[in-house]
Amino acid sequence: MRSSRRELLAASTAAIAAGLAGCSASGEDGDNTTKTASQGTDEAETAASVNAAVSAEWNAMRARVWDSLSLGVADETGAGASVAQQTFARFEQASGEYGAHEMLEATSESNYEAFEEALDELRTAGLQAGNISRAREETAIASTQLAEVQQALAGETTAQLLDLQLFGVTIQNAAFLAASGNFEAAQTTAANVLSRFEEAPVHDALPSADSEAYATFESAVAAVESAAGNENSESVQKNANEAFEAAIDGSYAIADNESAAGAGHMAALQAQGWDAAALASMGGPSSSFAHAAALNIYRARAYDCQWLAARGETDRAATMASDIFAHFEGARAHEALEEADGDAYEGFEAGLSDLQSAIKNGNASDIDAAVETVDSNLVAGIEALAGANAPLLEAAFFRARFDDARELYRLGQNTVAASIAEDLFERFEQNELEVHETVESTSEDLYTQFEEEHLSGLIDAFKNTNDSGVETHYEGVQSTLLEFETMAGSTATVSGAEGGYMAARGFDAAVLDTLGNDSRAQAIAQDAFEHFESGAGGYHEALEEADESTYETFEERLGGISTAASNGDDVYPVTKQFNAEALASVYAIVSSSGGSHTEAAAAVMQDVFGHFEEARVHELIEEADHNAYETFEAQLDAYITALQEDGDIGGAAESFANASQYAQFALVDSVEKLPLDLDLAGASGGSHSHSHSDDGHGSNADLQGGPNVVEGVPENADHVIDMTAVAYEPAEITVSKGDKVAWTYASGEAHSVTAYEDKIPDSAGYWASGGFDSQSAAETGWENGKGAVQPGQSYVHTFEATGTHEYYCIPHEAAGMVGKVIVE
Repeated sequence: MRSSRRELLAASTAAIAAGLAGCSASGEDGDNTTKTASQGTDEAETAASVNAAVSAEWNAMRARVWDSLSLGVADETGAGASVAQQTFARFEQASGEYGAHEMLEATSESNYEAFEEALDELRTAGLQAGNISRAREETAIASTQLAEVQQALAGETTAQLLDLQLFGVTIQNAAFLAASGNFEAAQTTAANVLSRFEEAPVHDALPSADSEAYATFESAVAAVESAAGNENSESVQKNANEAFEAAIDGSYAIADNESAAGAGHMAALQAQGWDAAALASMGGPSSSFAHAAALNIYRARAYDCQWLAARGETDRAATMASDIFAHFEGARAHEALEEADGDAYEGFEAGLSDLQSAIKNGNASDIDAAVETVDSNLVAGIEALAGANAPLLEAAFFRARFDDARELYRLGQNTVAASIAEDLFERFEQNELEVHETVESTSEDLYTQFEEEHLSGLIDAFKNTNDSGVETHYEGVQSTLLEFETMAGSTATVSGAEGGYMAARGFDAAVLDTLGNDSRAQAIAQDAFEHFESGAGGYHEALEEADESTYETFEERLGGISTAASNGDDVYPVTKQFNAEALASVYAIVSSSGGSHTEAAAAVMQDVFGHFEEARVHELIEEADHNAYETFEAQLDAYITALQEDGDIGGAAESFANASQYAQFALVDSVEKLPLDLDLAGASGGSHSHSHSDDGHGSNADLQGGPNVVEGVPENADHVIDMTAVAYEPAEITVSKGDKVAWTYASGEAHSVTAYEDKIPDSAGYWASGGFDSQSAAETGWENGKGAVQPGQSYVHTFEATGTHEYYCIPHEAAGMVGKVIVE
């Protein structure tokens, strides 16, 4: 099997390198090849347009495949495998007649099968196995399968421009690797891009189409390689950007159809969005993940309260509920949840209050309802905080609940045990916290073992009081879920999940002790200790390396639970001490893993914003479909915000990708064929959802300037600041008291000059274009079209108050358009 796939790689690479132009899929796939626009019919023109949009989407997927390899080269094999898995999941979900999945399968069954196989092998045999040579091979195979169908479907010229855009995108991988300190991997990536470019047909086609773009691209890529060798991150970024710009310029020069190049251009921006997500995932999870892990423990503790209350231990149940509330009030996760999802925060606290009341009143149905409220709001909070890592925490929660069911079965409550397992089955089917789809996309074999074999088997065994069946299938669900965690997560994220699971086991021991079963409480603590010593998915070693003191205290507190149970002492106080150490271990591991590079990732997306504002495709998409334009900018803004504020980065990246794909189809006049379930009324919110004119230069008759917005630049201005697409130039100036400063429109969309109310001297009156008396009034005014500085205009302000005055542009703040005036 391997030799045939190697032959496929060699043959495919040779065919593309030889530039076999104009060929269509042959053999049994030949009938599926869509006509091209050159055939002259309306139907063919429509097909060609759609084909360009779909081919552009395949390019975004090719870019993600190369992202996976770049991460692997940087020894971030876990992150690389995760990107490969996410790419596979997005491909599988790209259904519909014009979805990437369906179109690939319809165009060439053999390419479809080879692409899926290579993508799976890249993740498993390559990255997860730590075999970079194999990963490199599978990356080339996967990319080649899509390149072949791009040429078959969209034609030679479009395939070549897409190849050039892909080279421009993949050189950006060197930039994000350098930003994370992986200079050797960045140098290797740059060398690989240059080598692939020199072997590609577009290498020969570009000089005649745009000799300047050709020369700039080659020299910039070589400069990236050299700068990476010198460990100069700033130079790597600068030259990577130059290479990207040259590749984009060259692609338009090559194109027969500007719209096709534009669709590929939007896919290239989508790919940069995925680059930012990959960069944010490197080095370890953010503190938000640790906060989410803390919330996961509260879920398990709430169900312990329900369990004790049902057994008549209402005093201890009430105490436990009260302790959850008290712990949360002082927890690091408290403020994080409030900021990430205010509704979930309020719902969680309300649910806890209801739970305490219901326990005191002995109302079983109210207790159940309150626990459900607590749990559902914690699920929402975990989703907001953990993002793409939420399925790992859900797997750990499932494991804790399976433990509860097993303990209840031991106590003779097989019906209750079965109902818990059935509830977990329903949650899994409902894809709570994306666990179903993530398990399935991670490993279909694991998915089948977990759901069809062990979970279903465990439910039946509980119902039928089949002791051996319970033992077999309990071990089965536990082992498959732990294996899923280690396959899908990094050591840090698995440790976060396992830290919460261990804490839940500690509280289970306290429950059994309260119920008078000291021996079982001791056994639970001993089992937990053995699980930890066996590695616990890498948690044991990670904690020891992250914080030896916490590691020692963690083991000491866990041993204390066993000792308390064996001595007949109250286990619960010791369990709370162990919980504190389990939580501390999660934060220690997350912190030592380096945290994510979200600041650098946000800078990547700010560069995307700046590029888009000046790009040729900006005007193309605005003219083609204003709603697609607005949606793209709104989602770009939301993505930058998620990166800056440590929000749901995975969700924001996905939404940005969907908005990019919407634009891809809009550019080729095929929105009605868009294979996405989008609200085509557009995205509301975001600071970019303002109106524009058709002139493409930021002017709009509906926008107004207001006081001190004048035509031209006053001759008596002491200082002039240019407002470019996403920057004030200069961004910082020093002036004298009484000096007049003029901000003049230079490029891009309309701008504002808006002072930060809390960042100007106390003695200064508030100032902003539009003449507003407060920052909130200025922002509201902008939403109503006031305070804009448009082409041919300037905003003028005379500074009388000494000190530092900081200001920003309302529509472009997310892209980093801020400034400072120092008055002496």
